[in-house]
Amino acid sequence: MTDDYRRYLETTEFLDWQHDAVRGFVSSAIRGAADDITKAIGIFTAVRDSIWYDPYTVTDNPDAYRASTVATSGRAYCVPKAVLLTAACRAAGIPARLGFADVRNHLQTKTLRERMGGTDVFVYHGYSLMFLNGAWVKATPAFNRELCARFGVSPIDFDGRSDALLHGFTGDGTQHMEYLCDRGAYDDLPLADILQALKSHYGSFIDQPNSSPDLFA
Repeated sequence: MTDDYRRYLETTEFLDWQHDAVRGFVSSAIRGAADDITKAIGIFTAVRDSIWYDPYTVTDNPDAYRASTVATSGRAYCVPKAVLLTAACRAAGIPARLGFADVRNHLQTKTLRERMGGTDVFVYHGYSLMFLNGAWVKATPAFNRELCARFGVSPIDFDGRSDALLHGFTGDGTQHMEYLCDRGAYDDLPLADILQALKSHYGSFIDQPNSSPDLFA
């Protein structure tokens, strides 16, 4: 492996994969898998389903975005989940980095839209890029299997060979997610930029009291 790719294995402020919490998460997720693709699939599935998606957990507390915190949190939104996926892959020896894009959620609930100031655009949606079989592959572990079932959307599956991004449509053809613009890839979490964008677009949405209402309302 060249030095250009070794940088994507380093531990960082937020991708703190040397922490025992992350190492334990990875050990459970890969369960003795021998090759990188099988490891990546196991890690992706564990992040997707064991950390439930909750958009009301958005916070400006840096600790909440560290992989070591997310690994034991139980609930998180897309950015911390992408942080955990990226860090866990690095812990397993798989070069990985963070990617972000703005997306429109056509199935957004009324409650969440109101809390976000009336918009259905999510800025800095987080995903991971993993270097597998000589190519960068994108995957988003945001929505857990149970949440997808409630909204009539198939869970995002990852085969380690092709991109696994948000579904454009539900099973009945209803429009779901629409990618609007790409914000690039990063070696570590650009938290200051993300928080600035969140506050600019959504105002007081961050850290509102009683922050986890019914996700389906």
